[in-house]
Amino acid sequence: MEIEVSSVDEMLAFGAKLGAALRGGEVIELVGDVGAGKTTLTKGIAKGLMIDDEVQSPTFTISRVYEARDDLHLAHYDFYRLVDAGIMSMELHESINDPRVITVIEWAEIVAGVLPKDSLAVTIVSPTETARRIKLVANGSKSQRVLGQLA
Repeated sequence: MEIEVSSVDEMLAFGAKLGAALRGGEVIELVGDVGAGKTTLTKGIAKGLMIDDEVQSPTFTISRVYEARDDLHLAHYDFYRLVDAGIMSMELHESINDPRVITVIEWAEIVAGVLPKDSLAVTIVSPTETARRIKLVANGSKSQRVLGQLA
């Protein structure tokens, strides 16, 4: 599935739609250059999960966890500053194996070896300063269910 958004508001709205489709246990890999909109998309996902907290980029803290609707949690990781998962491997493993957690990972390619086979790969490309092309690829049944709800 591929879509294009032309503003921050459209990115947030798409993220909210994605977040509303999540039920727990999903892993979302975010790939894109610095400034592509990975954190903005995550903020939208949080809205769709009815998270009231302000979602911030975990670039310096590596991870943040938010309480969401239906007794779910959003675990937001940013591995930009790491070469590999290292000591975060255990925490990441717990997160991706908890059926009550939606795990969103910025710079997911750094921890590809730790990720489950069933994940939703989201690649964001910036053709212009404001437009974003978002490509979503489902790599398993949970992810295919989510894409089906977005179509």
